[in-house]
Formats: sequence, C-alpha cells, structure tokens
Amino acid sequence: MLKDAALEALIGTARADAAKAFYHNVLGLTLESEDQFSIVFAMNGAKVRLSKVPSVVPSAYAVLGFRVADIEASLAALVKAGARMERFPFLAQDEAGIWQAPNGARVAWFRDPDLNLLSIMQPD
Repeated sequence: MLKDAALEALIGTARADAAKAFYHNVLGLTLESEDQFSIVFAMNGAKVRLSKVPSVVPSAYAVLGFRVADIEASLAALVKAGARMERFPFLAQDEAGIWQAPNGARVAWFRDPDLNLLSIMQPD
C-alpha cells in the first residue's frame, strides 16, 4: 500500500536551533522549510522532519541511518564538521569508530544535539 510513497523520517528536537545547525552544517542536508512545529530537510529524494517537542528521550538504538559509498571518507567529513563518533564497549570498533557487522557491512554512530543516535553504514 505504501511502497510508492515518499519517505519522510521524523525525529524529535527540543533544541531546534542547535539541531537545525547540525543537520544543515554538519550533515550537509538541504533546509527546505521551518515553522513553529518543525524543521524540514531534503536529501536524495527523502525528507527529514525535525519535530519541535518539549523534550527528547534519547534511545539506545539508532533512529536514523545514512547509507554511504565510502564510510571512511564520510566519517572523516563528519568528524571535520564537528560530529563525535560513539563508541560501544560491546562492539569491536576500529580506531575511527567503525564496526564490521557479520554480513560485512561497516557501521559508525554519532549523536545529534538532542542525543538522538544516528548512523552511517557502508554495505558489503
């Protein structure tokens, strides 16, 4: 029923100004619109809507992931722009913070200003 629908990811933010700067300046997403309820970014045919909420409860898992062709280059660009990679003691991550999944995919994680966990992933 929804296979032809366009994807719009929804993420909460209680720090709208900081989140707007992060998603635009650090992640490089294109600001599409902003109103009293949300900030919308466009990216590669999809939308990321930051819903303005009174508070955010960070999850223990990633709420938004980005598939990339070159995880090392993407990771270096994110770090240069100000992102900090997350480290998890239960995963064998390399010096840069990249973990290799059993299927061969490589993944790294970072947080936005509201502590939402985001990831980049290079498929095998």
